Amino acid sequence: MGRLTEAAEAGGGVGAARSAGPPPNPLPLAASTPGCSATMASSDEDGSNGGAPELGEEREAPGRRRRLGWAATSWLTFYNIAMTAGWLVLAIAMVRFYMEKGTHKGLYKSIQKTLKFFQTFALLEIAHCLIGIVPTSVLVTGVQVSSRIFMVWLVTHSIKPIQNEESVVLFLISWTVTEITRYSFYTFSLLDHLPYFIKWARYNFFIILYPIGVAGELLTIYAALPYVKKTGMFSIRLPNKYNVSFDYYYFLLIIMASYIPLFPQLYFHMLRQRRKVLHGEVIVEKDD
Repeated sequence: MGRLTEAAEAGGGVGAARSAGPPPNPLPLAASTPGCSATMASSDEDGSNGGAPELGEEREAPGRRRRLGWAATSWLTFYNIAMTAGWLVLAIAMVRFYMEKGTHKGLYKSIQKTLKFFQTFALLEIAHCLIGIVPTSVLVTGVQVSSRIFMVWLVTHSIKPIQNEESVVLFLISWTVTEITRYSFYTFSLLDHLPYFIKWARYNFFIILYPIGVAGELLTIYAALPYVKKTGMFSIRLPNKYNVSFDYYYFLLIIMASYIPLFPQLYFHMLRQRRKVLHGEVIVEKDD
């Protein structure tokens, strides 16, 4: 859920939802469909677009930036440039590792610090919503960001035996390409100079990356189940002084099951947004 919503452009996840009724300011591939509050980490559909306008918002951009002021716009531009650079560094490190080692084993360990830093840094997107410099629902953004955080810290980081699984490589590739595309899209949009290729990539790459990311996340969680069941990690057993219980094993099963209703809704929503943005089709979505 490595971001439960991103509003939907590429790769998948526990949070991919990053991915509820549409947010106050709908964003293409970022606004979620009704009832789907960002839940898949791979999903690039997060309403927190770094302040960059999309679709109909493009015509309103100058006015919005005047209202935000130069400080907010400058910060959002810096933030998106930094995130683009961070994920580019991650991509280069992954390519170099594979070229030198010829195997995926050890890849996660070699790039985990960079991954954890930049994925955790994305928590600032919640702050952007809270202070109003990005007109998106705090709840939607929070769910989408926390989904990626969950996948990074509470699954892959915490369960060492799964770090060399091929499935980890799947969602890493999906997330990396997705984030480079997404943050560069926001950066160029804020600078009022959006190359067509970046726009095209944002609304096309998800067709392959989203399923790959979702598959990687699901397979990774599945691979973690035996270890979680055996060790009882993060679980709370009765009796205890708080008289509450929690089983992390069954929690992970629920997370996996949530992909079944969410993935089709999100994926087809993104396809509709793609037609709207790239082909100018008028899409009328029914409210639930």
